[in-house]
Amino acid sequence: MSTDYVLQTTYYRLRMKVVTRFPPSPTGYFHIGSARTALFNYLFAAHEGGVMYLRFEDTDKERSRKEYEEDILAGLAWLGIKYEMPEHPRQSERTHVYQNYVPRLIKTGAAYEAEESKMGGGRVVRFKNPNTTVRFTDLIRGEISFDTAELKDFIIARNLNEPLYHLAVVIDDHEMGVSHIIRGEDHISNTQRQILILEALGFKRPEYAHIPLILAPDRTKLSKRHGALSVNEYRAQGYLPEALVNYLTLLGWNPGGVREIYSLEELVEQFDIAQIQKSSAIFDIEKLQWFNREYIRRLSDDAFERKVAGVLKEVMTPRGIFHIDPVLLTKLTPLLKERVSVWDDIRVLAGEGELDYFFMNPRIDPPLLPGKNSDVDTAKKHLVEIRKMLGDLPSEDFKNVEAVKTALWDYATREGRGAVLWPFRYALTGKERSPDPFTISAIIGKHASLLRIDNAYEILKGS
Repeated sequence: MSTDYVLQTTYYRLRMKVVTRFPPSPTGYFHIGSARTALFNYLFAAHEGGVMYLRFEDTDKERSRKEYEEDILAGLAWLGIKYEMPEHPRQSERTHVYQNYVPRLIKTGAAYEAEESKMGGGRVVRFKNPNTTVRFTDLIRGEISFDTAELKDFIIARNLNEPLYHLAVVIDDHEMGVSHIIRGEDHISNTQRQILILEALGFKRPEYAHIPLILAPDRTKLSKRHGALSVNEYRAQGYLPEALVNYLTLLGWNPGGVREIYSLEELVEQFDIAQIQKSSAIFDIEKLQWFNREYIRRLSDDAFERKVAGVLKEVMTPRGIFHIDPVLLTKLTPLLKERVSVWDDIRVLAGEGELDYFFMNPRIDPPLLPGKNSDVDTAKKHLVEIRKMLGDLPSEDFKNVEAVKTALWDYATREGRGAVLWPFRYALTGKERSPDPFTISAIIGKHASLLRIDNAYEILKGS
């Protein structure tokens, strides 16, 4: 171990009370369960003025991949979770460190070489089970005890040169000065082995906190079909990092009260590990979408418009729309802000053709123009009147939805709103379902509205 690393670790031990760690295995993408574990470790350390270390536990050589490491790092950066990394952040790079401890355990009688290894040359090294009771106080679950007799003498190394997970973890935690181990409840059973090892090595015991698992709504193991995607898949779908951080923190932790929206800084300030619940948390994709919608609505109009412009350019170019009129975009922004829960909603709307009519003249199906409860002559009459009233409206008034609505409302009420507004809306959009025609007309403007009404009239006239 380098002098710089020793000095750095000593610095944290002297200066900081709390040191946590997030040690993912790079055998898969960064999923939301791991993200919440990292988040709880970060929030606790930051609240206490401490530090969180990131290291990769890559003892599973066959399944560990560099791409998974990169995915984890990208996810942490996107979520804004801060961490420190040791000089050698991978267990595969620290074999020489672990090798120093194996002879030490054998010499003291705490371990011994046993049968021939089936995992490599030499003989496996087993920890000599003292057949005792291990007790520890979990910061979330209270007193926990294990009778270690059932463990028998368990393997801690493939051979003298290849330590396994439990030994490597204990050594890493000690050398990093980890004061608090915060991890999923599925690691509770590992704690007894690790306590036995650290006590045999004379290491100080850290505090333990085992957080509840995240389950699907039917209380089964969370999977992709329940919405359990990787963090970076949520990013690609258009979730905001602030929304995901907020939701994941409240998934198993609650500071009390009814408030739900917290910034990361506010979460750091209020985080209390004692308020983590013992029962499993239930993942609800609709609740996550609610959080995201709330954060989107809190964006400034300028920030929202800039993001929408980028997404629209991406999705409308393949549909033959190569230019987004800035004036139209500004008018379209409030409508999208009310309809969008994630940025991917815009992609879905565009893919289904639900945005085309804002940028191009719609395709009209003549039989649909009059509507179900009207006829061609009545629809033609209404389009003529609508065209006249909108033609008399100053172009400046088309910036205001209410002005467009006021110009037509009395006529529509007198003649029958369905009979009047259906051909008007269908002429503008070519869709049986869409936002109201006043909103559409105000967004596309006077010139485009009149052209589409004229086009619809000519189609009815020809039919």
